Amino acid sequence: MSELTTKKESNPIIVDVPAKPFLRWAGGKKWLIKHLNKILPKNDFKSYHEPFLGGAAIFISLNPKKAYLSDLNRELIDTYRTLKNRPEEIITELANFDNSQTSYYKIRCEQPESDIRQAARFIYLNQTSYNGIYRVNLKGQYNVPFGFRKKDFLEPDVLRAVSKSLRNADIIHGDFDLIKPNIQKRDLIFLDPPYTVSHNSNGFIKYNQKIFSLEDQYRLSTLIDHIKSKDAYYILTNAAHHKILDIFEKGDKRLELTRANLIGGINAHRGKTSEYLFTNIKSIS
Repeated sequence: MSELTTKKESNPIIVDVPAKPFLRWAGGKKWLIKHLNKILPKNDFKSYHEPFLGGAAIFISLNPKKAYLSDLNRELIDTYRTLKNRPEEIITELANFDNSQTSYYKIRCEQPESDIRQAARFIYLNQTSYNGIYRVNLKGQYNVPFGFRKKDFLEPDVLRAVSKSLRNADIIHGDFDLIKPNIQKRDLIFLDPPYTVSHNSNGFIKYNQKIFSLEDQYRLSTLIDHIKSKDAYYILTNAAHHKILDIFEKGDKRLELTRANLIGGINAHRGKTSEYLFTNIKSIS
């Protein structure tokens, strides 16, 4: 089946509410939205590309007319695809789930055969797990414990609004380099890779090194060179680390932004974290 093949839409009833991310995502960029007016003239670009989709906070905020969205996480991409075309069926499926420890571990052990069940399971586990972390064991099985979270995991209007936002998006599973053929002049490419290095230190994060290696960072730098050769725009976020400067300092604009560190256990240090933002957009203040 082609990566772009979709099933018939379920004719959702769209509620007129603003879209917002429906997933909790480690390293998500919801915090960056307030900075966008300093960076990006509104809608002053053609197509939008986001090859590290995650929670899709920037895509949802910008709501572009045409988008190419992708990620290496197949379960994530399959969930977005199904939500795009069949939101009402996902909502109906989620309404049968229960936010309890017994239900959580039962659903976590499932291996759904239908697209609807898979998407509903992904959303449910994301919303009810500990810290919303996506983590699998060596067998590829999701193994995050129950989160004892009180918030309702089902927000129908949010799912409908995101489904509407996705209608003009091509959603693809694959490596970030797959976006190259679609990049055209005056497109915007938002790049938010998994961070290979620790913030403001010399250490490497072993977990992320497996997901996104230092070699991948160099490949990403080459992609940015390609983007610029096409007279397109890019925004890159990455860890505030000297190695990142070595790789991505290209004479373009660089900002150092601060965000709250929200990921961690009960005893984790949750302070402020600095991140670099690189861009070739000239109007940045």
